[in-house]
Amino acid sequence: MKFTAAIALLLAMTAPAIAQDTTIYRGGPIITMDGDTPQTVEAVVARDGRIAFAGSEKQARKAAGKDPVVRDLKGATLLPGFIDAHSHFTVATMSAGGLDLRETGGAPISDIAGVSAAIREYVARASGPGGWITVWQFDQENLAEKRYITRAELDAIAPDRPLVVLHVSLHGAVANSAALKAAGIDEVTPVPPGGMILRDDAGRLNGVLLEKAMFLLLAKMPQPTAEQRLAALDAAQNAYFAEGYTHAQDGATQPPDLAFLTSPQARERLKIDLALLPFSPGLDALLAKPDLKFGTYQDHVKLQGIKFVLDGSVQARTGYFTRDYKRGSPEGHHPWHGEPVLSETDFVAQAKKVDDRGWQLFVHANGDAAIDMAIRGFDALGIKAADDRRPIVIHSQFQRRDQLAAYKRIGVGPAYFSNHAWYWADVHRTNFPAEVVDFISPFASARAAGLTPSNHSDYSVTPLDTRFMLWTAMARVSPTGVVSGPDERVGAYEALQALTTGPAWQIFEEDRKGRIKAGLLADFVILDRNPLTTPVTDIKAIKVLETIKDGRSVWKHPTEAVSP
Repeated sequence: MKFTAAIALLLAMTAPAIAQDTTIYRGGPIITMDGDTPQTVEAVVARDGRIAFAGSEKQARKAAGKDPVVRDLKGATLLPGFIDAHSHFTVATMSAGGLDLRETGGAPISDIAGVSAAIREYVARASGPGGWITVWQFDQENLAEKRYITRAELDAIAPDRPLVVLHVSLHGAVANSAALKAAGIDEVTPVPPGGMILRDDAGRLNGVLLEKAMFLLLAKMPQPTAEQRLAALDAAQNAYFAEGYTHAQDGATQPPDLAFLTSPQARERLKIDLALLPFSPGLDALLAKPDLKFGTYQDHVKLQGIKFVLDGSVQARTGYFTRDYKRGSPEGHHPWHGEPVLSETDFVAQAKKVDDRGWQLFVHANGDAAIDMAIRGFDALGIKAADDRRPIVIHSQFQRRDQLAAYKRIGVGPAYFSNHAWYWADVHRTNFPAEVVDFISPFASARAAGLTPSNHSDYSVTPLDTRFMLWTAMARVSPTGVVSGPDERVGAYEALQALTTGPAWQIFEEDRKGRIKAGLLADFVILDRNPLTTPVTDIKAIKVLETIKDGRSVWKHPTEAVSP
């Protein structure tokens, strides 16, 4: 006992004082995001990964104790770390392999010939004979022809190698003949329910696979090894840290990704908090594990809820509406108002299993008819706001005004997508009346209805750029200068709420993150200027200087980082 006591005394004498784990942040605007109106404090004390104090600098120094580290912000702005309301983290670990059509290094691609040239150049330098080639971020609406590239055009580029061009929405792909053959897809392959396999004028497969038909192809594509995934993990989380995110989401986790991201090796590498939404097709396997825990972190990873997809992508014209698309179906057929990816009967039956287990429901719904399906499904389960179940409708893109009251009654959290106002509002106007497009992602109306919205990038559908998201929520302007719903624009503080307190509430973490308040995690982002005082036109030019997770710096801007 004396020996043990002596060792304890020695350790106490040689251990660093607790103040070495204590940091005071001061010297710039500190926006707490605590409340419905902007509140600032002079200083914040972080200790052992949590916020110990937020208030005056004088009191902060007293709370910090002896010899804390003092971080002078030098006029920069400190905010709670941003929370990713919806994206696809696993794509960040995969998209480094292949060609990104948004990042070719030249002028923006404007036609099929330009797409073909970029792919041909990439194929010529892609290593290894016979290996699969993946092309990302194809968007036919940005091309003069307004059509998909075809199987024949891809065959001319790579006749002997499987070549897959993924649609920007991640709801479709185009495959060449070698890829179709490798996937076992031919002229007599049945179209899966909720999928589309397009054909040319001669009735032959043109290589375009939409919605559930795309999974016939994806299931046969080679997957990265565990070693390759681990090597890509640091780059993926750093991409999120560089945008000020301290929490990320994988918004449709497939079984192999679930196994990898919850593995001891991945958990050891992850510094960012990561919420996983296992995809509903794998539901039965999850339900067969009675001890599986949702909503509980293992290191930095937790299973958040189950993801259901009710319809497709509006810009791909696979979203499900109560009105017709003016331009018809992806093949040009009229009339066409889209169709559900999952039948309402199946959705309700599967959602009941999830709700009965106490797991959170996440539902992808873009068109107003798909949103109606979600509402009817929640009602069939008897979910009410008082139950505090917080089902999330991801995108809620073309929500009707009357659906807001249903969201309030049920307690739905709308995960909106303001970037659509820039990237596709002009496209949407070619299909729907202006008053319909003007109500996409209705942040102002949702707040007025008492809802708690969030905002997301849906990465890789749009880039991981948090300041651009702030700007699109505030400006709602398209490349042609058209403002989609001026009354739905929000101010900087409301736009920041959709990146902090809104998504924190939606994942039941409002008492853990999203605000600068004593007891919450010391998750911070440092910006080079204050969004609350920056003109709207300059919001997207704000820089992330540093991201701090659990009180530790995890990313610094290479040239602009704030120094202690």
